[in-house]
Amino acid sequence: MPQAIEINPFIALTVGFVVFFVGRYLTKKIPFLSEYNIPEPVSGGIAVALTTWALYAFFAREVSFDLSARDALLVYFFTTVGLNARFADLVRGGLPLLLMLLATVVFMFLQNLVGMAAALLWGLPSQTGVLLGTASLIGGHGTAIAWGPTVAETYSVAGAAELGIAMATMGLIVASLLGGPIAKYLVEKHDLKSDPNEEAAFVIVEEDNRDNRFDYVDFIRSLLVANIAIILGYSAHVALQEAGVMLPLFVPCLLAGIVLTNTVPVLFPKFKWPTRTPALALVSDFSLSVFLAMSLMSMQLWTLSGSAGVLLTTTALQAAMTTLFILFVFFRLMGSNYFAAVLSAGFAGFTLGATPTAIANMSAVTKNFGPSPLAFIVLPLVSAFFVDLANAFIIKLFLGA
Repeated sequence: MPQAIEINPFIALTVGFVVFFVGRYLTKKIPFLSEYNIPEPVSGGIAVALTTWALYAFFAREVSFDLSARDALLVYFFTTVGLNARFADLVRGGLPLLLMLLATVVFMFLQNLVGMAAALLWGLPSQTGVLLGTASLIGGHGTAIAWGPTVAETYSVAGAAELGIAMATMGLIVASLLGGPIAKYLVEKHDLKSDPNEEAAFVIVEEDNRDNRFDYVDFIRSLLVANIAIILGYSAHVALQEAGVMLPLFVPCLLAGIVLTNTVPVLFPKFKWPTRTPALALVSDFSLSVFLAMSLMSMQLWTLSGSAGVLLTTTALQAAMTTLFILFVFFRLMGSNYFAAVLSAGFAGFTLGATPTAIANMSAVTKNFGPSPLAFIVLPLVSAFFVDLANAFIIKLFLGA
């Protein structure tokens, strides 16, 4: 039996900081990573996950991280997304949002069909395809855990939940590595340019840039506003739960951020609101980077070995289908412009992995090629609200429930 090494929340958070710097070092030393827009937390997180795998394989040590601090970072990140969303952007993003929602629903059917094909190829019941499709990929680990027992009990699939969790892990890795190269290909092939007059929805805090200067007062103000939004979001979350509406905590926090950022500056114009300031960008960049680093570093890759064949086959098929769908359908549907290229990186990120992965992909692309503010508004609204509802319906449809 492997000896367990349990890392408490504080140490896990500290390791997340280290992982980020590992990824930053790797990105500087390996040109491929920066050239193809691989986010720094991704390269660092995968490197650490491979290290813990080696500890398990050669020294019988099973590393387990307590990720409760990571979950708080996710709430902070989505709150900053809401605080950066102005109604004017939401109105401008109306048509792109509808088009992306349509494309996502079509894609979800295709993803489950690919999952079914992979399941049948490996002699599994076709219904297992949802765990090789949207339940694990677009849905992520939480949805896979929720639907795994249903598939296991109803269709006699032993280890269905474990298979779904493993598929979600594979999807997270591929999502982190696929979005940047796709965007780079589209930008360079079509010679796409960012609009120089666009205001960045997320102000990227870069080194040695005097325009990004701010002081501790600005930073504390941003944290205060974010905390107020989280308090309001948490209160709404409790009320929704009591009413029987189950949503992730980050969703009402995101909504609270949107409401605050579009009302408080109007009611109190003298208050220095932090929307799209470097200080708020620092909160956003910090929470996203460390969240993603902790998510990837905590992957227990040794759990994939039991289903290696079906996982590798399915991952290859899903990655190929996703790439073809983006290149020939999604990019064209969204306008074949720079916005569409940036959004394509995000689409690969959340359809195979998670919304934070998508945002990290888009951030890496915009750091290299220029801002695309609308992409950062449209994608979270689709991925955070509509997809979970649509996914539940589509999973039930494929299960015949």
